[in-house]
Amino acid sequence: THCVSGCVCPHNQVLDGKGGCIAPEDCPCVHNGNSYSPGESIRVGCNNCTCRNRKWHCSEEPCLETCSVYGDGHYTTFDGKRFDFEGDCEYVLVQNYCGQQGMNQGTFRVITENIPCGTTGTTCSKSIKVFLEVSIFFNKFDGHSDVIQRTPGGKMPFQMRSMGIYLVVDTTVGLILMWDKKTSIFIKLSPSFQGHVCGLCGNYDGNGNNDFTTRSQSVVGNVLEFANSWKVSSSCPNANRTKDPCTANPYRKAWAQKQCSIITSEVFAKCHSQVEPNEYYQACVDDACACDTGGDCECFCTAVAAYAQACNELDICISWRTPSICPLFCDYYN
Repeated sequence: THCVSGCVCPHNQVLDGKGGCIAPEDCPCVHNGNSYSPGESIRVGCNNCTCRNRKWHCSEEPCLETCSVYGDGHYTTFDGKRFDFEGDCEYVLVQNYCGQQGMNQGTFRVITENIPCGTTGTTCSKSIKVFLEVSIFFNKFDGHSDVIQRTPGGKMPFQMRSMGIYLVVDTTVGLILMWDKKTSIFIKLSPSFQGHVCGLCGNYDGNGNNDFTTRSQSVVGNVLEFANSWKVSSSCPNANRTKDPCTANPYRKAWAQKQCSIITSEVFAKCHSQVEPNEYYQACVDDACACDTGGDCECFCTAVAAYAQACNELDICISWRTPSICPLFCDYYN
């Protein structure tokens, strides 16, 4: 319906912003700057939201939140706080052995071991250990996984399966771990653990501002003080802030920026409004500059894949790999 009398709409209609008039119930809903027509649905977390009568109507399923670790020490906690930390030791990613409960009251612990992966002091995850009623050990270099200890006669409290490039450990305690057999780890936790976990992945209480909680349950502002407190062994040296990789390796900077610009390009355009790309881009540039002892393309690919995975968590699937950019041998993975 066209507006009349200098764009004044008839009774019971409103302007649609395009020179026309529509009924109020036909107005769109807005999410992250994008408009959606009545009846359209979007995915927010693990819930579906449908536009009806200018409002979003969402399902209320409890969602598993994700903690991610990738590349040269890039972390995102369950509550969405991002930080970088490069320490050469074993660290607790997440456990529910917290506070005054004591070390025998929890049900799981996930530990990662970091080692240097470049001459600038950057570190990459070497192995992951998952402790349930059994111990599961993953080795980065050959993708090996093994159960190194188990309760005699007990039923295994987990299942391992492959999903694309990921090895997935699905446990009975409400923890899911995804590993790309390289340097990317994604840990998903049931909402029942909200506020009851600790480690580098934070406390999962919905507030990212208090995620830097040390082993002694003190909230600090310094990432080094926080992360060093989660060393498994006190004999490891405390990590110190490392140099900027692109300053240390200036000859790699232009190449890194060019390669990583795929994250901010049109390839990922439909994800930009949902997942802010600039921090992922900068992490990619740092990693591409840092990996100067071989594996530079792997570091770049891992960084881009981390952004693609964050988009995928919101059901935004991007086909970004090509025969010349981080190809996968699909027949092998299929």
